[in-house]
Formats: sequence, C-alpha cells, structure tokens
Amino acid sequence: MKTTPFTEKHIALGAKMHEFAGYNMPIEYPTGITNEHLTVRNGVGVFDVSHMGEFWVKGANALTFLQKVTSNDVSALTIGKIQYACFPNGKGGIVDDLLVYRYENEKYLLVVNASNIEKDWNWCVANNTEGAELENASDWMAQLAVQGHKATEMLQKLTSVNLSEIPYYSFKTGDFAGVKDVILSNTGYTGAGGFELYFYPEHADVIWNALFETGTAYDLKPIGLGARDTLRLEKGYCLYGNDIDDTTSPIEAGLGWITKLTHGKNLIDRTLLEKQKAEGVNRKLVRFELTERGIPRYGYEITNLQGEKIGEVTSGCMIPGTKTGIGMGYVQSAWSKAGSEIGIQIRNNNLKAVVVN
Repeated sequence: MKTTPFTEKHIALGAKMHEFAGYNMPIEYPTGITNEHLTVRNGVGVFDVSHMGEFWVKGANALTFLQKVTSNDVSALTIGKIQYACFPNGKGGIVDDLLVYRYENEKYLLVVNASNIEKDWNWCVANNTEGAELENASDWMAQLAVQGHKATEMLQKLTSVNLSEIPYYSFKTGDFAGVKDVILSNTGYTGAGGFELYFYPEHADVIWNALFETGTAYDLKPIGLGARDTLRLEKGYCLYGNDIDDTTSPIEAGLGWITKLTHGKNLIDRTLLEKQKAEGVNRKLVRFELTERGIPRYGYEITNLQGEKIGEVTSGCMIPGTKTGIGMGYVQSAWSKAGSEIGIQIRNNNLKAVVVN
C-alpha cells in the first residue's frame, strides 16, 4: 500500500488503519467515529487527505481544454476562486467529481478523488486535443483538511494571511507555520467550515506539529475516514463510487447546477445533457431520513408504501448525536420530491422514511 507523509503518525496515535484507494489510511482513532464526528461538528478536527490527486493544467489552451472536459463554466472563474465540477464520460455518466482552482491566468489546479487518480489522468491525457500542458503533481503535494467551527480561529494563529477575507470556494497562497507558498483553501467536505492546506510533503512534520501545538487550546483531534463519511452524508454531499459513478448522469444526481451548457462551451456529452435538462430524467438521487429506528446501507431496496421497489440506497448510516438513520439513493422521479414517503427494506422489514432537501 502507498503511504502519506502522515501514515506513521496515524499508527503511533493508535488509528485503525485500512487500505483505501491504494493507500494505508486511518479509518478511526481509539476515541471512535462518534466522538470524531462530534468533534468536527462542535470544535475542530484535522483530516489527512494527502491521498487526493492534483493535476496542473497550464498554457494558452488550458481554458479551452477545461471547458470541454469539466462540466462547470471555468471561464467564470477569477484568480483565487474554485469551482466544483465533474468530468462527463462521453456516455452520459461521470468519470469523477473534482475541484477546479484558478491559480493564475493560464494555470489551473484540479483536485480529484484518490481512487480515480490514474483513471482521471488517463482521461485528461486522452482528451487533450487542445494541447494544454498537463502535470500530474499528486505525488508531490500533501494535504490536510482542518474542519469545524473553531478551525478558522485556530488556523489564524499560524498564518499572516487574513483567513476571514477568503470567501467560501476561494483560496490564497501564503505562509503557514513558517512554511511559504501553502495553498489555504476554503472548501471542505464536512459542512462544518474550515480550510484545506496544500503543501510540499517535506513540510509535513512542521505543519502537523504546529497544528497540534496550537490546537491544544482547541482540543484539536485527528479524524479518520469513517467520520469523514458520516459528516459528508449528514450534509448530503455525494461520494464517488457510491452516489455518483460512470453509470449516473450529473442531471440524475442533482448536479445540474454544476453542469453549465453556456454558449461556446464544447462540453463532452453536451447534446445528451441538454436533452436531459429539457426533458427530465427517469430517476433522481434523493436524500432521506428514516422515521423508524434503523440503519440504511448501500444496496438496500427503496420502495413505495405498497412495498414495490422504486430504487436503491447508495449511501447510508446512523448519524452520531441524533441517532437518526439517513441515506441517499436513486428513486423513480415520481418519488423524488421533498416530503415523499418511501420505505427502506432492512432485514425483511419495510421501514418508513421521508425524502428531505
């Protein structure tokens, strides 16, 4: 398995380690997923996300290339801004979802899912008929996500960059813990607020140690992938491989808002996506909450109240704190409106649930 610059630190802290996307990653620490989840919701936690992929796209043809391969309108980005987007796969599905950073006038950073680095890189190379300059920097970039409502206050003690002046889905590059040229990015996958830090791996020890020294006053804790999953699901964020994949269109997944069919944008799958936007789709991704006690899991059937199958769960868990079973899944479009009453088949029981925004 591959390692990150922080792997030995996770092991020393007693983390339960497991393979994820080819990396040896922490799933949870001795305090457990519930504690980690609530730490981020109520305080501040740090995630090692150095396994994520990063591609640079540069040159005079960078924008033209990105307007073709990514679903959002990259021409709307100004320097220091970020977009959420996806790669349409030419067959109506999604290669991956990603973030697009406009770093300079002719220089962009793409941040892709760890499990799809090779797949995404090959897709970009194969579709680069514009001659944009591509660089796979995944092995030369480390990343920590510091999340929680106390994150900004804590991080501000380690940088001269005014973090309060970085709006959501924006970034600045500056000093952090004495390290130069750290990308400070206000995005996040938890819905709890905070920043992502991008830096060269050789600075990993300095930044990790500075975070936990400063974080003592904030009860900063390391957070594993288990809590990352419950946090993103509580917020309703999609996970590639579960809620979106090569068989799901962005329109079915409710990602029409990142699918911009603006004039002059030669987007892969444009004709099909225009048709889906105009005519609608037969199934849609929904978020739901159980009104009876139970835990929905990937692959469980979603039914109407008569017990007839109308879809399937793609993600599910019981949320720490509220102990409510929640999930996401694709259902026939007639049952996709908020307030629709549905059933989730759990151990031969059809438990009641409701579709929520």
